Amino acid sequence: MNFLKKITLYLLMFLSSILLISCEKALLDSDPKERDRSGMFLHLWQDINDRYSYLDVKQINWDSVRVALRPVVNSTMDDRQFFDFLASMLDILEDGHANLESPFDRSRYWDWHLDYPPNFDANVVSRNYLGRDYRQAGPLQISILEGDIVYVYYNSFTREIKDENLRELGDLVSHSRGLIIDVRNNGGGQLAMARKLAGWLADEDYVYALERIKTGPGRNDFSQWRSLDVTADEFYRGDLKVALLTNRRVYSAANFFTQMVSKLPNTAIIGDRTGGGGGTPLYGELANGWIYRFSATQTITPSGEHLEFGIPPDISVDMDADDLQEGKDSIIEAAMEWVFNE
Repeated sequence: MNFLKKITLYLLMFLSSILLISCEKALLDSDPKERDRSGMFLHLWQDINDRYSYLDVKQINWDSVRVALRPVVNSTMDDRQFFDFLASMLDILEDGHANLESPFDRSRYWDWHLDYPPNFDANVVSRNYLGRDYRQAGPLQISILEGDIVYVYYNSFTREIKDENLRELGDLVSHSRGLIIDVRNNGGGQLAMARKLAGWLADEDYVYALERIKTGPGRNDFSQWRSLDVTADEFYRGDLKVALLTNRRVYSAANFFTQMVSKLPNTAIIGDRTGGGGGTPLYGELANGWIYRFSATQTITPSGEHLEFGIPPDISVDMDADDLQEGKDSIIEAAMEWVFNE
């Protein structure tokens, strides 16, 4: 849904409450609560105007948002109504890194994955690919699939990978035909963990992306682009084939990891496009103590594509309903075939 449609929808939602305001009260602009509401709305709007990094890239007319929403703010809104009002404005950004947090709720924009097929079934993976005897090397769940293919599931980059975890994995893959790393439904976490795992796969240092920071209120006020790189680990992968499995719930640091892997030789991204998340969020606080955040950087591939919109797979595969009925994961099966046949 584009931002003008969202604005229209929100205005309709609040129309009934606006009509309840008497003419006398509507003209009384000295109400402290209304001034507070207006001030907080304008504060958030202005901060996004000045520091959000994707207004031009996403072709959002932010001035129109202010014109449309400013008249809606009024003192009759209770806290929950005002929270929903501000959350709806953040939703216009269509950014999973844009949130508002209060003591009673946390807004979230999840259309980046809810509008697409899940392409993952945790029960099928647990029962039929990890099984009873998988190894747990820190956050890495590891099993050996048919044909001596090592399968690794990593569900969150918030969980620390230690050197000894990678040594265990290295011992296993040294005798294997290939490696499948599954990060489906991984919503991100620590970028340092993404770089660490990518560095373990790399035989030499390399640049995987470029980043710049929003530095001022102008639409073109950005720092110079700087290179983002991966430092290779001592582990030598050689010609070991690596398949990375993705779906739309791969976001933020996991999205960055996908970009890192895409630059390595003998790799393939298999599954669905990632959900995106290419900006580093900054935080702010409203006068009532509510915390908000939104993206303040841009990240592009070396060839110029924005990571904000996700990384496309090399081999596009959706989960097949008949496969699921048989307890098979179509994306894992496609990865095994790629390892065997390429």
